[in-house]
Amino acid sequence: MRTAKAASAANNLSDAELAQRVAARDRDAFAVLMRRHNQTLYRTARSILKNDAEAEDAVQDAYLRAYRAIGEFRGDAKLSTWLVRIVANEAIGRLRRLRRGAEVIQLEGEFESDIEGAEESMHVKAPDRPEGAALRAETRHLLEAKIDGLPDAFRAVFVLRALEELSVEETAAALEIPEATVRSRFFRARGLLREALSKEIDLAYGDAFSFDGARCDHIVAAVLAKLEASGDA
Repeated sequence: MRTAKAASAANNLSDAELAQRVAARDRDAFAVLMRRHNQTLYRTARSILKNDAEAEDAVQDAYLRAYRAIGEFRGDAKLSTWLVRIVANEAIGRLRRLRRGAEVIQLEGEFESDIEGAEESMHVKAPDRPEGAALRAETRHLLEAKIDGLPDAFRAVFVLRALEELSVEETAAALEIPEATVRSRFFRARGLLREALSKEIDLAYGDAFSFDGARCDHIVAAVLAKLEASGDA
């Protein structure tokens, strides 16, 4: 029977030590490994699939593959890089099956033809949002939508570099593309996002400190009430 003490001890292990424990079929170590890398792997799968449920399924299948193959992990790369490569391949394969032979993400080659369409879709004004919605949540949703609007290969690079803060070398190894390609796509992705978010800000200027709706009604009612009370009405 597994104990909380065993799980707590596994938390203090390095990735290399965890890998050794998992290879020996230590379930506590495997649970710690998954919790440690869940966010990175989910973000990787989500950047390829653009679907929450499919990304979760891809991560689960990737962990199963990793569990069965972890005895082959020799530590030549970081464990996180090895896991990202597995989940990226799983997500790409899943995308290919979902699209049933349609053109799917290719992590090699250039994607200049995708940029014009991406720019157009990223500049579309977001739907009006109810006043009082949580600003942080709205900002997050806006950013996620704009990241989803990036060309496929740009999106995977951006998520690993900006969100997960992997180095150029780690990203290139995880996606199996040249480091120069990582640099150019990350630069272009940041430019696309910056421009798209700037458009959103420009469109929001007219709504800043808006004075309609309930606030306007409150002022009018309060002034009329004061006039009534003062006898000036």
